[in-house]
Amino acid sequence: MKKTAYLDGHVNCEGVSRRSCLQLGLGAFIGGGLVNALRLRALAASEGEPAVKPARCILVWLDGGPTHYETFDPKPDAPREIRGEYETIPTGIAGVRFSKHMKHLARITDKLAIIRSIRHDHGNHGAGNHYMMTGAPTRIPVSCGAFVSFHPSLGSVTARERGAPRGLPAYFSLGSMSRSGGPNFLGARYAPFVVKSDPNQPAFRVRDVALPKGLDGSRFSSRQEIRREVDRFLRIQDETAGDPVAAYDEYFLQGHNLVTSAQAQEAFDIHRESPSTRDRYGRDSFGQRALLSRRLIEAGVPFVTIYDGGWDHHTNIFKSLDSKLPPRDRALAALIQDLDQRGLLDSTMVICLGEFGRTPKINDRGGRDHWSNAMSVLFAGGNTPGGQVVGATDRKGYSASRRILSPENFASTIYRKLGIDPGKILYTPEGRPVPLVSDPSPIRELMG
Repeated sequence: MKKTAYLDGHVNCEGVSRRSCLQLGLGAFIGGGLVNALRLRALAASEGEPAVKPARCILVWLDGGPTHYETFDPKPDAPREIRGEYETIPTGIAGVRFSKHMKHLARITDKLAIIRSIRHDHGNHGAGNHYMMTGAPTRIPVSCGAFVSFHPSLGSVTARERGAPRGLPAYFSLGSMSRSGGPNFLGARYAPFVVKSDPNQPAFRVRDVALPKGLDGSRFSSRQEIRREVDRFLRIQDETAGDPVAAYDEYFLQGHNLVTSAQAQEAFDIHRESPSTRDRYGRDSFGQRALLSRRLIEAGVPFVTIYDGGWDHHTNIFKSLDSKLPPRDRALAALIQDLDQRGLLDSTMVICLGEFGRTPKINDRGGRDHWSNAMSVLFAGGNTPGGQVVGATDRKGYSASRRILSPENFASTIYRKLGIDPGKILYTPEGRPVPLVSDPSPIRELMG
């Protein structure tokens, strides 16, 4: 099958392109500037938002379906065609072993909860992504490559319920937006603000949060003065209708304030970090996005997704993982430890997962295929008791076999920790009631 590059340059097995995503109507969510995002957020605020709760979330999304065998649920006693090529290493939890490349995380298992028993029956990328990103199964069968949205995502619901201080968007996605990471019927105002640029590059800058090239501060201020002069004219007399131009002025003013605000600039200026801190995360795109996520959390953003593609390993899985796993292991451990040292880990969840696990048997192309009967999820922070493994798979890793959990349980846990009731009823614009999560039972072992 012909492969097509998409999103951040990675492809899944179906080779769906970013253009396909746009053709399916998500362009309005991905596109649009910060000024427009601020305008939409202002509309949301007019409807009333609950007080901000202390818990926040960094969701690390490994798009394509990361293997549980070569990460957090190895099977060293299984036959070679199942256990694979990797040795295992001990962790800080008695009797629990990780695969060999997870050495940094293995050292901090006192801060981790590893869930080994989430399973579902949506074994293609489109449906599996939707289920894990929303806590809701797809309504109808969908193709493997579909960008589907039948329900608001975890991040979009958080943006609606929580908001963010100082005019910042409440939901960021670093790298790209995952295929089901949008707001659905909640509307584009709750779509993620996508930071596609690479913070590992020396010239890193965030779209709409820096002055355009060729426009210095004095010229920008002069243009704002011209706007103020024009705004002295009475434009619309109907007070009941309001002045839409004046409303847009307010949104542009918020955008202006964000561009000129020292606090906002500090949140995005990753170059303020010491070289040693940046080295600890890793001088690569993933490591620096993890570091940027910490800075956004410090600025008060309640939900940040780090999108990391290329985990659909149907071929040459071990060669690929030899290069992918070590930097992810290092960056995740650095993020968790950094949050802990700054006193932020108790109020910040760090979660790492994809849409499903991989098949028990290695195929004839040296890879593993889709497998939704078993997967591993890393959970840390947010007052989560560490040093534990929740649930188990059978001795060959075929299926969750003890403390079997669902995507609904996973989503409900996140919502509870964010101060959002997973039993809440949402309403579509047409007035149709939609349960936020059909089974609002959180994973009790993770509730501190």
